[in-house]
Parts: sequence; C-alpha cells; structure tokens
Amino acid sequence: MFNIDELKFDEKGLIPAIVVDADTKKVLTLAYMNKESLKISMEKGLTCFYSRSRQQLWLKGETSGNYQHIVSITADCDKDALTVVVKKDGPACHTGNDTCFFNEVWQSDELSEFSTEGLYKLLEGRKKDLPEGSYTTYLFEKGIDKILKKIGEECTEVIIAGKANDKAETIYEVADLMYHVMVMMVEMGISVADIKNELASRHVIDKKVKQEKMTGN
Repeated sequence: MFNIDELKFDEKGLIPAIVVDADTKKVLTLAYMNKESLKISMEKGLTCFYSRSRQQLWLKGETSGNYQHIVSITADCDKDALTVVVKKDGPACHTGNDTCFFNEVWQSDELSEFSTEGLYKLLEGRKKDLPEGSYTTYLFEKGIDKILKKIGEECTEVIIAGKANDKAETIYEVADLMYHVMVMMVEMGISVADIKNELASRHVIDKKVKQEKMTGN
C-alpha cells in the first residue's frame, strides 16, 4: 500500500485533487487536500477537502447531502497530484450543475466523441432555450403525452424492423427510440446516471443470483 508520507504537498501543505465520476468518467471538480483531510477521506471513504478561502476542512456533502463516496485515490508519477474516483449522491458543483466544468471554451467537431451524456445535455439545452424550428422544441412544447405517444410509435417500429431481421433498419429505429426516451427523461428530470445506477444495481443482483446457483444455496 502506498505511504501518503511519500506525497509531495506544496509549501502550504496542500495537494491538488482531481475528482472524477466513476460512472461517467467526467472530471467533477478540482479541489485541494492537506494530509489531515486526505486521512479523513481514507478513513470515512468520503471526500474531505481543505478550503483555501475559508482555511478549514470541509466534508463534501455535509451541508448539501451531496456526498462523494470514494472508489479509489491515485497519485501521479511525481506524487504531487491526486485523482479521486467517486460515486456521488448529487451534483458536484455548488451551482447545482453535475460537474464544476460546464463552461465549454472550445470543442473539435471532428474529434469530439458522441456520448449519451452529451446528447442529454443538448436536450436539456433545447428544453431551456426552445429554439424555433427544432423538432425537440416541438416535443417539449407539446408535453409528456406527445412524447410518450412517439415512444410508443418508435417501439412498434423497432419491433417491425427486428421481426424482419433487418439489422440496418433496426439500428435506425433503436436510435429513434433512444432519442425519444431521452427526451422523456429530460422532461421528467431523470438523468443518465439514474439509469446507469439502476442497471448497476441489477447487475449486482444478477451476480448474486448466479453465485447462489453455483453454490446451490
């Protein structure tokens, strides 16, 4: 096990800690720890930082309830910075945003990867701004009943394409279905993380059932 005495804290006794979401792999925040807050983090399994502005320790989530449960803590090659992988109970940012890093400065259209989280964020923007001429705007303006009707229609299209064993058409229709389901999620305030957490809990249950069958219990 790595000895934290080997870490290189700066002249103020601090070390930067980059907090990363275990599920989405997004950087949530950049905070600072001293040796005491690091020890508390390791003992409690919850992120504890040192506030440079208040000059005191603060356990993330102590007042907001948005605790960060630590999966792992890793030091870099120079041992003067940390990455802290967490599972969070709520938004990481005091603004209510999922991550503190939400002000996009620049992004390459060619190199940026598609993600469900990115699509969800785009749909949230559509709901907030309601740009004229957007199909997504039309769905949000019509409301949940229209959205659910479209989901029903797309389900039928997926079934028809699947029954015909048409792979290309099925992929197309599944994409349509996923889009409309995500519109519904935004409308209802259901996040991508909510779905991932639900699937993860089912994986644990499935694993337990499999183990029980193997042991005969």
